[in-house]
This record gives sequence, structure tokens and C-alpha cells, in this order.
Amino acid sequence: MTEPLDVAKLQRRLAEFAAARNWQPYHTPKNLVAALSVEASELVEIFQWLTPEESARVMADAQTAERVTDEVADVLAYLLQLCEVLGIDPLAALDAKIDRNERRFPAP
Repeated sequence: MTEPLDVAKLQRRLAEFAAARNWQPYHTPKNLVAALSVEASELVEIFQWLTPEESARVMADAQTAERVTDEVADVLAYLLQLCEVLGIDPLAALDAKIDRNERRFPAP
């Protein structure tokens, strides 16, 4: 049985992967943000010309679902690496942002 995944474990795996290939010199905030943008754009590309209805069914096609899943993973990987480099706890940052948004945009 595999152990449950958590953000810190995934960040460690990403850091170990990069270290084993001596990629850390390239993992600057600037480069990671650029890579994140590229991967997000690759995700957008999948949906670019779909109708809203087609986009809602995108996971029904196995090949497209695999592409979407891979791009989501790439986006998350670069975001987690950026957080690691900058010392940001991504879950705490999201929790704080939700709190601010709840105050900023109260429910009717």
C-alpha cells in the first residue's frame, strides 16, 4: 500500500528529482514562473477552441484526459517548486486568500 500524498512530500520528490540531475541552478524564481506560464498555456491550448459543452466533456476522451492530466501535473509541479524556492506554504497561502476573498466578496 502506498502512503498518502501531501504537498511537502511532493515538494521533496521534485527537489530530489532536480538535485539528481543538477537542475537547481536553473530553478530560479524567474525561470520557474516562466515555466509555469508555459505549462499553463499548454493547458489552455487543449481547451482553446472548445465550446463550453465540449470543455465540460473533455475528460470523457481517454487521450485528451491524459493530456489534461499531464498538463495539470506540470502546472502543479512548477507551482510547488516555485513555492519551495520562495519559502511559501501553498496551502496556507490559499487558505489566507480564501479568507480575504470571503471578506472582499461577501455572499448575498
